[in-house]
Amino acid sequence: MKKYRIAVAGCGNMSNTWIDYVAQREDAEIVGLVDIRLENAEMMAERRGLKVPVFHDLGQALFATDANLVFDITIPASHKQVVSTALQAGCHVFGEKPMAESMEDAIELLKLTGQTGKRYTVMQNRRYLPQIRALRDFLTGGTIGEIGALHADFFIGAHFGGFRDLMDSPLILDMAIHTFDQARMILGKDPVSVYCHEFNPPGSWYKGNASAICIFEMNDGSVFSYRGSWCSEGFRTSWEADWRVNGSLGTVKWDGVNPPVCELVDDSQPPQFLMPFKEIEVPIEWKGQEGHWGCLDEMFASLEQNRAAETDASDNIKSMAMVFGAIESSRTGSKVIL
Repeated sequence: MKKYRIAVAGCGNMSNTWIDYVAQREDAEIVGLVDIRLENAEMMAERRGLKVPVFHDLGQALFATDANLVFDITIPASHKQVVSTALQAGCHVFGEKPMAESMEDAIELLKLTGQTGKRYTVMQNRRYLPQIRALRDFLTGGTIGEIGALHADFFIGAHFGGFRDLMDSPLILDMAIHTFDQARMILGKDPVSVYCHEFNPPGSWYKGNASAICIFEMNDGSVFSYRGSWCSEGFRTSWEADWRVNGSLGTVKWDGVNPPVCELVDDSQPPQFLMPFKEIEVPIEWKGQEGHWGCLDEMFASLEQNRAAETDASDNIKSMAMVFGAIESSRTGSKVIL
């Protein structure tokens, strides 16, 4: 019997990535597929050649398969039920973001991890790229001085169809969690307040607000600004967003795809109205797997080493606070203290 016996909850297209990852691990196996629509689980088993039982009820699946780890790849509305069922059954959980559809539910799940002694770790795959790791490490070195502001632009016209088109806050709840979490990682700081304006511009195919502008104050006094839209056609950014970090000595930019670039004030030149600059290399040294596989590597490593993962629920709850604080600010039209 392999060490990690995994029940997969949710058999949509995203499940393929997680299943592919398990296939390359010698210590893990898929022991059951679960979907509220049993035919989805049956099709996934047939398509992937998995000789495992299928279920429409997670509790039944965990009892029948003796699973000790659950992959929660369901829609956000199902996360609370799936995660709580798994934790109470004695399973660790690796889940897709967001933790839950409300801050109250997210807090309840975090408390449940403490009560059960099990780990709940959240997929934040956009942390696991060489470029963002390089950006974070470069800033830690203090090369651009004291950081005053971090700015992120995210503009993509995403025609998903399905549940996202019907959400009240599709951009903030389902996507901005990535960018907000990246901001916390890049700065190594946490938010203390937010002001947000959500809106749904002309031509949007979403029912809810698919665009937003947010201003976060961080606990070191710096400011993180976010401009985003999921219904912006033309000149789209990368999925990793477009970033600018302003420091007291210079600026770093990252387009989400290419290596970050840095300009510093050139102290060797005489002062001018517009100061001369010199370009500084941002070294890229991280060699880990990228994206989902990099995050899954960290998730499994945390279990092996009996520690919290980088994206453990106890950390991810802070990114969730940014999400629900922004939604609350938009709803009330006022700054929200986090």
